[in-house]
Amino acid sequence: MRGPLGFTKLHGLGNDYVLLDGFREGILPEDLLPALARSLCDRHRGVGGDGLLLLLPGTDAPLRMRIFNPDGSEAEMCGNGIRCLALYAYGEGYAGERFLVETAAGARKVEVFPGGAVRVDMGPPGVGEVERPLFSFRATTLSLGNPHCVIFSDREEEVGEWGPRIENHPLFPQRTNVEFARVVSPDRLVVRVWERGVGETLACGTGACAAVVAGAVTGRTERKARVELPGGELEVEWREEGRVFLTGPAREVFRGVYFPDEE
Repeated sequence: MRGPLGFTKLHGLGNDYVLLDGFREGILPEDLLPALARSLCDRHRGVGGDGLLLLLPGTDAPLRMRIFNPDGSEAEMCGNGIRCLALYAYGEGYAGERFLVETAAGARKVEVFPGGAVRVDMGPPGVGEVERPLFSFRATTLSLGNPHCVIFSDREEEVGEWGPRIENHPLFPQRTNVEFARVVSPDRLVVRVWERGVGETLACGTGACAAVVAGAVTGRTERKARVELPGGELEVEWREEGRVFLTGPAREVFRGVYFPDEE
């Protein structure tokens, strides 16, 4: 593995990421990325994080985001991660207040507001099965660029028990993110998320969007709602034209230099 790497640590509601700036660090060899994600995200021997963000030049947009989970797998999209990357890119002068970011799930429009809030146009959701039986639950499956399985329950703390079982269920050949959601009112949800390849996290942007969309299609919630996660609140709006907008904070925590293990 190559020599020292400059990095930036950011988080969105406690969902934390290590960002590598490809404009400064160059393009890293593809075969090294899974191992690098595992080592950087290790909370005891690395920097620690829920994922590795790569900021790269785009092809059809100014910037491109890649995201790797702590287990080394690559994710298609991440709502908190893209807000962190957008905040960093804006602060570094790579883009203005509004710009496009390429992702594996397609290009996403972002807007950075004063104070660190970022709004992301997540695009239209792909709704799969609605309230299908799954174990002792009824689950709604959908996609926000990555797969989700939403379960409405008054025992949202059970996500830690059921999350890994559902993530790896044969119904989901690519595995899935799992949301346990409790409806407080038509415009407010409490959600806990088991993220594919990560485990339970303090927040998940795509998971919050999935919960609101699932709530709307099952008649439990309105199309605009605040989502309370262990790390804080996000605002989700599924507009009538079909696109989902996610708004929430992002924050830079620190910068440093990482020295990879020699192999």
